[in-house]
Amino acid sequence: MTDQDFRAHPGIRAVAEDDWDGITALESRAYAALGLSEEPAALRSRARSSPATCFVLDVRGRLAGYLLALPYPPYRYPDLTRAEADRAAAAPTRNLHLHDLVVDGPCRGRGLGGQLLRHLMATAAATGGYDRLSLVAVAGSRTFWAAHGFTAHPGVVPAGAYGPDAVYMTRPLPPHHRAGAPRPAAPGTP
Repeated sequence: MTDQDFRAHPGIRAVAEDDWDGITALESRAYAALGLSEEPAALRSRARSSPATCFVLDVRGRLAGYLLALPYPPYRYPDLTRAEADRAAAAPTRNLHLHDLVVDGPCRGRGLGGQLLRHLMATAAATGGYDRLSLVAVAGSRTFWAAHGFTAHPGVVPAGAYGPDAVYMTRPLPPHHRAGAPRPAAPGTP
């Protein structure tokens, strides 16, 4: 991809059935060498749990990244070795867990991960009911997430569950991103 390709606004859209081969390939490239790659059925189960909060990043017709987020109780996280069970019977939660955000190698360093995160936050506000985001930072990504407002909670993720340096992190959704919160008036309006 050239710099000109990135000047065009990337498209963020819902995951479609024909995206899964690309998502699985991106996930494998990002996590297989770390021993954290998931089975395709597990990835799909996370998106099925909350299709409204799972997206792909399309740059000029090419799958350049994806984000999978699903409601999960605070201080808990998906088991990488198992697919999600039907969570319809689970207790409702105001926590949205960002399970996975991957941007393809040649597309990194261009702010696309931040765009996916901002899209998730806007969607969480529109979907309603969420006041906090959580995630498990892996492979040295803690600094990236801290720069986006996430705070680490050491000791939540047991050693080995998500790799040696994994850390559970959270951030509140800003009041203007929370469902039902008043939005600030535009300048010049009474």
